[in-house]
Amino acid sequence: MAAARVLLLLSGRVESVSFAQSVCGRLGAGPGLGPWPTHCSLQRGRLVLSDRPFPGASARLPLQRPPFCPFAALDQQPRAPGSELPTNRGVDLGVAIILQSSDQTVLLTRRTRTLSVSPNLWVPPGGHVELDEEFLDGGLRELWEESGLQLLQGQFSWVPLGLWESAYPPRLSWGFPKYHHVVLYVLVISQESQQQLQARIQPNPSEVSALMWLGPDVAAAVAATEDGTETPRLLPQDLPPSVPAVELEEDGGRPLVLPMSTLLRTTPTTADGEERVSTGTKFALRLWLQHLGR
Repeated sequence: MAAARVLLLLSGRVESVSFAQSVCGRLGAGPGLGPWPTHCSLQRGRLVLSDRPFPGASARLPLQRPPFCPFAALDQQPRAPGSELPTNRGVDLGVAIILQSSDQTVLLTRRTRTLSVSPNLWVPPGGHVELDEEFLDGGLRELWEESGLQLLQGQFSWVPLGLWESAYPPRLSWGFPKYHHVVLYVLVISQESQQQLQARIQPNPSEVSALMWLGPDVAAAVAATEDGTETPRLLPQDLPPSVPAVELEEDGGRPLVLPMSTLLRTTPTTADGEERVSTGTKFALRLWLQHLGR
């Protein structure tokens, strides 16, 4: 197996997590929706997690998985013949940047339809953390690669928000998972306004097909549409019918009027590539709003 990137500290012993194991489950997550407070060490190129304080822990963050997490489901059922998951892989590391402008809006990008993983989803900029890379450095690198934005030291502050156990495909009804990550959401607070940041954005068309900035009110409505819950939350009656966005074209960008209904969609039971906000992004938006005191 390659060098383990996600490690658990259980009963005083450090253990790696195999691809097919639920990270939340190994840490004792119950049947509830979470999140579960988790002590973590954000080391260079790897993550150590524990349900208890430990020497070297640098943060205590909420850890959550979707209600339909395939690894949680696999823990509860016998494996069918021929459906074995990889045994020589661990859990990968990801980082996503919740970029907040000085006027309190956050940037989301829509992944292109041609990507093999999570196509057509609205997400914050992010991706893999490289071996021996610091989490913040990895997040800022992904922000630059996807949006063209480079943030200068001294022009922003940052704080880790929370951890998300991510799988793709996201449901067993879509097929057995091919990817398994723990994603760290990092809030980066820029001293520049939305207008100043937008003027410097040069998105990568191979990864990004559109972008938008969400304010707290719309973000709260999006975050309230929790995927996999049986009882929908009541949404504000004064929500705008649409949200302004920018769609990328070969000769630049054009204004896009995005229906609010698109942002309020939840994860379907079968794969269809429908445009929506990812479940993990909704979790991150809730954490951002808590940080704002909303």
